[in-house]
Amino acid sequence: MVLMFKTSNLDHPRLRHGFLSAEGGISTGIYRSLNCGFGSDDRAENVAQNRQRAVQLAGLGDAPLVTCFQIHSPNVQCVEEPWEPEKAPQADALVTNKPSIALGILTADCTPVLFCDVHAGVIGAAHAGWKGAVDGVLEATIQAMIALGATSENIHAAIGPCIHQASYEVGAELKENVLAKSPWAEDVFKNGKPGHFQFDLPGYVAERLDRAGVKSVEQVDVDTYAHKDTCFSYRRTTHQGGGDYGRALSIIGLKG
Repeated sequence: MVLMFKTSNLDHPRLRHGFLSAEGGISTGIYRSLNCGFGSDDRAENVAQNRQRAVQLAGLGDAPLVTCFQIHSPNVQCVEEPWEPEKAPQADALVTNKPSIALGILTADCTPVLFCDVHAGVIGAAHAGWKGAVDGVLEATIQAMIALGATSENIHAAIGPCIHQASYEVGAELKENVLAKSPWAEDVFKNGKPGHFQFDLPGYVAERLDRAGVKSVEQVDVDTYAHKDTCFSYRRTTHQGGGDYGRALSIIGLKG
């Protein structure tokens, strides 16, 4: 059983992080088992307990978990104090310099990205689907961290499990939208069947982070679509004729 993925560049005594898998929770059926998304039709009490388990697995004990109402935007919210899930703001990234708060991002193919500048004591978490990445959510997260005292040259970024190029076929319109704002990104597309392309989403995210000047970028080499036993996948569920699906949680927090 794989409960969590980590990267070495976020390994620091002041920091805890983890990209949680789909395993180790209490949900059943199509949500099996660590579904952490209140946006699903899973039982709310199961989701709440799964989220508590996820925070503990990440090594943050009873720290309050803060997530946002994700809308595939470049919006970033600075967290001064925790809020209840039903009061979550519409945003796709969170930053804070407060210890003992767990920042969380939910994904099921999109790219979760965790950030830290341990010298400044500033962390961030971003939900980067193709649209959010193209519109600048990664750079907006970095700028919000800088506003709290971080410096780009001290920020480490980690890319979690997401859909990979072999599993991500897109149409010409999506490619055009990406290249319109990122003309340098031709190399993240490979030809697929006529009129379609295979898009390297984590490669695109990594390149944007490099161009933003962060100190390091590491990736978890796990394709959510292909790893059906350990990862939730919106696209896999859709291709299999399913409806609802589970959401994986990625967490980062500063130790108090």
